[in-house]
Amino acid sequence: MIDLVAFLGNPGLEYSRSRHNAGRLLAERLPFFSLLSWQKKYKGRYAILDGNRLSAFHKPEAPVPDVPPRVHFLVPETYMNLSGEAIHAAASFFRIPPEHILLVHDELELPLGTASFKFSGGLGGHNGLRSMNACFGTAAFWRLRIGIGRPAHRDISGWVLSDFSAGEEPVMDQVLSAGAAALTEALLRGPEALLPEWNKKKIVLPEAVSKL
Repeated sequence: MIDLVAFLGNPGLEYSRSRHNAGRLLAERLPFFSLLSWQKKYKGRYAILDGNRLSAFHKPEAPVPDVPPRVHFLVPETYMNLSGEAIHAAASFFRIPPEHILLVHDELELPLGTASFKFSGGLGGHNGLRSMNACFGTAAFWRLRIGIGRPAHRDISGWVLSDFSAGEEPVMDQVLSAGAAALTEALLRGPEALLPEWNKKKIVLPEAVSKL
């Protein structure tokens, strides 16, 4: 069961559409986003949703979920490399263990057009995951990884901080919408229910991405 979802990225308009902010961008696609009332707390923007309101988004054809009583949402307003501090502040206040936390973040090791759920594992050089691991002392938390692909050049920092291109935007539009729907199901049924289908889900056909 997921009790806390954190959407990783960097604050500021200059980063709002960047690859590193894929997690933040997905938050805006949640079907219940309009129900969330955000407030400044825990070094970020915080919101809570009652489980009964969340259950309204359950798919009729899916198994009846064990809906959590409430789900906490956090968009850290620290920079990516300190985002674990915000998540730790919220988790400590509500006594949420790391295994009940899900981070939504960009992923260099997944190609554009894909997303996946993963529990624990390596940090892959991702500053947000490193900060989370440093603050909690463990990597045993859930991730919804949004593929942004590796660039042909070696300027990784410049790549993740740059905006999606005009050609990439339609691909990301599909990925974010599908990812937001999957996240909703993960909250209702538990992320385990989406495995192995979402181990490396191909949202957009590879041939469509290859034309970019």
